[in-house]
Amino acid sequence: MIEHISTTPFGRRSLTRAMMAGQRAAESCAAGASANKWQVFRAVCEAKAMLGASDRALAVLNALLSFHPDTDLVEGEGLVVFPSNAQLALRAHGMAPATLRRHLAVLVDCGLVVRRDSPNGKRYARKGVDGEIEQAFGFDMTPLLARAAEFERLAETVRAERRALLLVRERITILRRDIGKMIAFGLEEGIAADWQRLHIEFRQIVGAIPRTASRLELEPIAAELAVLAQEVRKALESHVKTEEISANESHSERHIQNSNPQHLDIEPGLDKGHGTTAEPKLEMKNQPPTGYPLGMVLRACPDIADYARNGISGWGELVETANLVRGALGVSPDAWDQACEAMGAVDAAIMVAAMLQKGEAISSPGGYLRSLTAKARSGEFSIGPVLMALLRGRGGVQAKAG
Repeated sequence: MIEHISTTPFGRRSLTRAMMAGQRAAESCAAGASANKWQVFRAVCEAKAMLGASDRALAVLNALLSFHPDTDLVEGEGLVVFPSNAQLALRAHGMAPATLRRHLAVLVDCGLVVRRDSPNGKRYARKGVDGEIEQAFGFDMTPLLARAAEFERLAETVRAERRALLLVRERITILRRDIGKMIAFGLEEGIAADWQRLHIEFRQIVGAIPRTASRLELEPIAAELAVLAQEVRKALESHVKTEEISANESHSERHIQNSNPQHLDIEPGLDKGHGTTAEPKLEMKNQPPTGYPLGMVLRACPDIADYARNGISGWGELVETANLVRGALGVSPDAWDQACEAMGAVDAAIMVAAMLQKGEAISSPGGYLRSLTAKARSGEFSIGPVLMALLRGRGGVQAKAG
């Protein structure tokens, strides 16, 4: 049996409450307790945020555990390891001495290990006449064994929270997709509803989603999206019910209803003589922008994909989706046609996707697109700066042309 003496720190280090708590945890270890040291370590890693341990501190703990010869931690059987700082630094991937000391202090403060300092501060073991270790000075791993069940509970809490966060993220993704595609369907079919307002509300909710958010931050956003999805769905269902009633009354009445789509454009006086679909010419639809791949465009403007019926895998699908979205943004068919003629259908679609991505930063999308169309006619327009600015805004993603 190795004797453990509760000691105060050597040298200038003062006794702290964390040190005393660690020693109490070591003393409270149940007789005969044992645990796999790597399972305990994995639980500690998962619960590191709740314990206050950093990644670097856990790297030091991993190195300390490697000096324990057995796989299991067993109460009363040599749980003190006594490597020198030089040996410990090597197993901690060459960590600098000052950094090593700082993270050893973190492990002590977190109650993961206990210092057993010798009279002169050195780490060593004293053996008896039979060659067995009687007393060791170094770092005691007993708190890991004593708190193993606690660490596992904390780890399970973290895992449950991670699962809940994943579920709410999935729910938001599905709701975004559903709302976007339902709005696109309503616009394409000319269903009578206030799509402009619904689209603005949708963009406001989506724009409030933080880049990195906790479950508590995301759950209210998911609830808002669910309410909005229900409202959009009711608008579509109401149209279906009206269409069924009309079909029972007369075939011609149904035909009149289906061929009278509601205009949603907010540029007065600019859409005379143009239909709501304003389908671009086929030769323009397949024209790619010079030097910018579709994948780069979708990384810069990912929100446009929410409105695509079957995803966006080609330029034609981007143009088709942008033609739907421009109606929700308030861009008239006339402004869309002129943009397609001046800059090409693909570049016009990219600009619609960019305006959608920027959201409320553009107060008048129709006027903004007309301004860019005028620049394109005079040879002053380039899609590159727009894409690069959006990529930088999405976390500094860099992409080269070609």
